[in-house]
Amino acid sequence: MTRNITIVGGGFAGLTAALTAAEAGARVTLYEAHGTLGGRARTADGPYRVNEGPHALYNGGPHWTWLRQRGLLGELAPLPALAPTRIRFHHKGALRRVPPLAMVRQTLRDGRQAPVDVDFRTWATELAGRETAEAAAAYSGVALYHHDPGALSARFVQERLRRAASVPPEARFIKGGWGRLIERMAARAWELGVRLETSARVETLPVADGPVIVATALPSAARLLGDPGLTWESGRTVLVDLALRSRRGDPFAISDLDAPGWVERFTTQDPGLAPAGEELLQAQLPIGPGESKADGVAHAERLLDLGFAGWRERTVWRRESVSQGRTGAVDRPGTTWRDRPAIDRGDGVYLVGDQVAAPGMLAEVSFTSAVEAVSLALRTRTGRAGTGRTRTGRAESLDLNRA
Repeated sequence: MTRNITIVGGGFAGLTAALTAAEAGARVTLYEAHGTLGGRARTADGPYRVNEGPHALYNGGPHWTWLRQRGLLGELAPLPALAPTRIRFHHKGALRRVPPLAMVRQTLRDGRQAPVDVDFRTWATELAGRETAEAAAAYSGVALYHHDPGALSARFVQERLRRAASVPPEARFIKGGWGRLIERMAARAWELGVRLETSARVETLPVADGPVIVATALPSAARLLGDPGLTWESGRTVLVDLALRSRRGDPFAISDLDAPGWVERFTTQDPGLAPAGEELLQAQLPIGPGESKADGVAHAERLLDLGFAGWRERTVWRRESVSQGRTGAVDRPGTTWRDRPAIDRGDGVYLVGDQVAAPGMLAEVSFTSAVEAVSLALRTRTGRAGTGRTRTGRAESLDLNRA
């Protein structure tokens, strides 16, 4: 019998769930509140094709193979030539060409697995000293977007450091921006018969003849499910997007090792993101609870002053924003991904996204939770009011999630 599955939210997680369910033969309806699909994976229309925050695909994750097998990955921006020599590190107030050797050797490459129940700062300090631990914690901001990575679980930070610092780099970028990936996923959904309803805001949980998958940001999901306890910590980041007139000698990226922060020139890899003769940058600066947008902007400007000579006079376009709780889950000491909000909410309702109980980092969590939610939903023998459902809320049942 054909199953009906309703999905609320048309971002990367929602579209992944829609494609997975449709491929399994389900009849799928997806509701998206905005006029366009994509959620946080949207890319602005030209002339400056900026994403709503940093978006990279790590090629070590299960979503990479899944997208490639379906022809959805598309063309990737090439890795910039001699990229390691064009990255600068802000350390002890100066811009340097190489990070501290002790940080690379003892913290990023240490073979011992970090503990879950100890914070990263304490664990790394015991291994390599306070200075190295702080530099490594700050560097991890490129994959965490949190103002104090040293306070997070040592295991959580270590895993992300290793992947963010891998050689060759795991992080790759979709040519033309993440919006291109969303366009391909949406087109594939149409081909599979998914009913895509845009500009369709859902205020209450749908009463549907079949499972419902909620693929919204966690605060929206909490309102929709009437569960104020549905929370998990995420980062708060100031984003500064800039278009500058091109200049020879600008670095590919600046990583701040004195405090979490990062500036990247995306047109190094993908010149088509900005008009000819211009380059597109994004600065990503995590800010703490007591800090303001102005604090993050000031941090960005200090890094720009150090690495991008004359950037103020060269600026032809600028945009600033704050990304609140939109950078994925972070795990405190004593917790892992298994402690986050469960995927299976009971009564045929499932929760997916980047802050739920699924393994991986960043978009991988969205992908894995979406595939798991569909797997659980298709196992139910009846509709939302039925019985006999699997209630694990875990992603461990799928072999691909072990990748």
